[in-house]
Amino acid sequence: MKNTKLTLLFCLLTTLAFSSVSTKERNALLAIYQSTQGENWTETWNLDAPMSSWCGISIVNDNVVAIDLSFNNLQGELPDELGDLVYLQSLNLFRNRINGTLPESFGNLKQLENLNIAFNNLEGKIPENISELSSLRTLQLFMNQLEGGIPVNIGALENLEVLELYNNNLSGTLPVSLGDLSSLESLQLSSNLFNGKLPSSLYKLSELKILSVFGNKLMGSLSPSIVNLTNLEELVLSNNAFYGNLPSNFTDLNKLKILLLTNNNFEGELVDLKDKFPDLKQFDFVNTRSQSSLATLEDDDD
Repeated sequence: MKNTKLTLLFCLLTTLAFSSVSTKERNALLAIYQSTQGENWTETWNLDAPMSSWCGISIVNDNVVAIDLSFNNLQGELPDELGDLVYLQSLNLFRNRINGTLPESFGNLKQLENLNIAFNNLEGKIPENISELSSLRTLQLFMNQLEGGIPVNIGALENLEVLELYNNNLSGTLPVSLGDLSSLESLQLSSNLFNGKLPSSLYKLSELKILSVFGNKLMGSLSPSIVNLTNLEELVLSNNAFYGNLPSNFTDLNKLKILLLTNNNFEGELVDLKDKFPDLKQFDFVNTRSQSSLATLEDDDD
């Protein structure tokens, strides 16, 4: 009789532990587990244990608010049920083997602030409704096989600080609405297939510290308005088809630490770099016209 009571008590406590999170959210986690071969994860879940003990799951006020399954050998596609985790604020699936497309249900995650599914095998397009995630601060989808363009309404992400989409197969022109990302500090779009000119709207991003677009098919000359990027520390334009002279006021970008312009069609050359750019550490201006030499600037006693 005593053992029976203990068994009933254990079942009751287990039920209460599971009931602290809604059935819909629990089922969404189970769908992730099942669709990404959870039994083969590096750190797997004991499905008989309380959800609060599951690796990488954070629960606050009976809601799943964060998932961190980075470096965890997830294999397979992300399920549509992921969109049922409507209280989710952070999703980190970095460095796994997730394939397939990003589910449209991502548009349901209105409280999401950080999204990192970089270094996987994602295919297809970035869902247009990702622009509806108005709380998003970081969007990291680099090192995948995504294609198509950047959603034209990406500028609706008014809180976005980091946009990293490099090393994909993305193409088309850069949307003008990028210039509406007034909080953006890092824009990294390198090693894709983007073409056309840098939209002039980019020069409104006064908080921008990193602008990296090397290895695309971008063209055009740099506008004098680039000096509006007063906080810019890294400007990487190498391996495109930019041309013309740099703006006469270019040296007003006095916070630059990295300036890489090689393999374009720029004319002229920069001189007296240590005087003009006091914090510059890396400089590369080799291209088909100016033929300036590669220079890495380091502090010395000369």
